[in-house]
Amino acid sequence: MTVDAHPLTQAVLDGDRRAIARAITLVEAEGPSAAAIIKGVYHRSGRAYLVGVTGAPGVGKSTLVDRILAVLRSRGRTVGVLAVDPTSPFSGGAILGDRVRMQTHAGDPGVFVRSMATRGQLGGLSRAIGNAAVILDAAGFDVIVIETVGVGQAEIEVSRTADMSIVVTMPGSGDGVQALKAGVMEIADLFVVNKADHDGADRAVAQFEMMLGLNEYGANDWRPPVLQTCATDGVGVDDVLDTVDRFRARGGDEAGRRRRARVHGRIRQLVSDRFLEHAEHRVHEPGAFDRLVDRVAGAEMDPYTAAEEVLDQALRSARALHRTDDAPPTTAVLDHVGVAVRDLDTALAFYRDALGLEVEGVEEVASQHVRAQFVPVGGATLELLEATSPQSAIARSIEKRGPGLHHLTFRVDDIAAVLARLKARGVRLIDEAPRPGAAGSLVAFVHPSAAHGVLVEITERPDRTEDRGP
Repeated sequence: MTVDAHPLTQAVLDGDRRAIARAITLVEAEGPSAAAIIKGVYHRSGRAYLVGVTGAPGVGKSTLVDRILAVLRSRGRTVGVLAVDPTSPFSGGAILGDRVRMQTHAGDPGVFVRSMATRGQLGGLSRAIGNAAVILDAAGFDVIVIETVGVGQAEIEVSRTADMSIVVTMPGSGDGVQALKAGVMEIADLFVVNKADHDGADRAVAQFEMMLGLNEYGANDWRPPVLQTCATDGVGVDDVLDTVDRFRARGGDEAGRRRRARVHGRIRQLVSDRFLEHAEHRVHEPGAFDRLVDRVAGAEMDPYTAAEEVLDQALRSARALHRTDDAPPTTAVLDHVGVAVRDLDTALAFYRDALGLEVEGVEEVASQHVRAQFVPVGGATLELLEATSPQSAIARSIEKRGPGLHHLTFRVDDIAAVLARLKARGVRLIDEAPRPGAAGSLVAFVHPSAAHGVLVEITERPDRTEDRGP
């Protein structure tokens, strides 16, 4: 069921906490309302400052974020926190570890803390984290802190979501070497050596300073500072936030570049996700996509050809879907002329033997109770049709009118789009939905009363060639 996003959207813009929580739940679930909510609030986003906090498990990220919240509130700023937790193997939701550690701010109307599940995604960021940040931004929070799960060495993803990235480490963790391996040196705007009351804190700072010294910085470049904190006592947290303010005040081209890169990545992700979803749904027959998978798994088809087949159908469908109402939804070409005959062998004695035309194999179409024989004639094709049952439309046509011209068939790119357009214009249809035809095609018939006494067949064929496929 789709939730009506309009009242919810306005409530988010008004700062209603229940609406904010509900909206984040919807975008995290990526249901039908997610896009409508973001469309409704996006014009009010772009004001908050996004700070990413990442680091290995156990370095005290959550405690540090809790202290950062307290200092930001003391400075009069409202704060939204997106704590990205591991996914529970039982429920599929966030384990809520970070949220439990931040309960001291539960009653503060200027703080909103939300745990979100990684859902197994690389880098610790859930798919919906960007949308959740937009919701908090539009709701009026000044600063949004994104704390990642810190699993593995893929936290570079933080830099794609935040305006500033803070990498938290601790003495004796060996993160200096790991940072070089994971590329953290390239994405960190600030290094924080937490638990500075432990032995080796000064050595950890010196190690990071040494690695930073290996890079070349221009006169106007930002050289990431290395600060020490003891989050349990709040020592050094003010210095961290002062550094965040200095970095933000610099703004300039780098800040604009990061925001553009974030938007660029988000649009590409949405296009990729939507197109894949559209492609999977546009394989017309139920189970057709799974059959493609089976064919590739059995080495009957290569994955590139399978992908091209799915993409081709999706592209044709997308073109038809986005045309204006006055434009034809697809290009129609004459595919063949159907001729009703009493006996195929007798008919072939004329078309094949007397006229010397090449003929193709006979196919029995059980759903229509006919045997079909295609006879190519230059750029056109004849379809000779013999009834296999008295219930066949061909049998009834011959009984009523005798053998002869039965129908005209037009080939289209997207039969579903054509039928929808015809139905919208009040055209009388025999078939309102496509049904299986010969050679894996999809077919539907238009009633003769709508086509000036001519039975018209619409067909879509699985092949992509310009000539009529079998």
